[in-house]
Amino acid sequence: MKAMILAAGRGERMRPLTDHTPKPLLPVAGKPLIVWHIERLAAAGLRDIVINHAHLGAQIEEALGDGSQFGVRIAYSPEAEALETAGGIAQALPQLGEEAFLVLNGDVFCDLDIAAFAARGKQGVADGDLAYLALVDNPEHHPQGDFALKAGRIIAADAGKLTFSGLGVYGPRLFNGIERGSKAKLAPLLFAARDADRLGGEYFAGRWVDVGTPQRLAELDAALQSA
Repeated sequence: MKAMILAAGRGERMRPLTDHTPKPLLPVAGKPLIVWHIERLAAAGLRDIVINHAHLGAQIEEALGDGSQFGVRIAYSPEAEALETAGGIAQALPQLGEEAFLVLNGDVFCDLDIAAFAARGKQGVADGDLAYLALVDNPEHHPQGDFALKAGRIIAADAGKLTFSGLGVYGPRLFNGIERGSKAKLAPLLFAARDADRLGGEYFAGRWVDVGTPQRLAELDAALQSA
């Protein structure tokens, strides 16, 4: 299975840190956040990785190269202007292939068992789902949540919602209606898949951090340093 790291965001909430450094290269416990992701993917056996980028993307390519220093193979999907989540994935589909693939947000930190999650997601897509998501408890900055979960299915409900972690396994068919090079959000595609009962998922109770602000970056750094 191939994997994609989403790294094209401007990181507005991280300014001024991201004025001169792309968010994925911000250091956490001595190494760039994106390197934590790459090492976890490599340990899970996912060694073919696509990384999209826009803002200061040349720095990302310079820092990571072809991935050989991490034991992986990295391909890049540059975007002249950030295409948002679904648009960025659709743009990279030729590099991701025709099978299910794993995607993770470059600005989250999560110790989910990626290998086991990827295997469950791959099976779900093989069984007819369009995607398989990891959901977490709602953080303070997102108390309303995103999706409700029941017996491994993501369902429509007004209560009991959890937050989408930013980790998912997707079938290429989910992005069939998106023209390459166009901007597109992911949420409408996931809601449509949910309403068609083609969206699976699971709850993850371990460490998960949306590293979206300098404060949360500093808190994660401190936590990992102390560990």
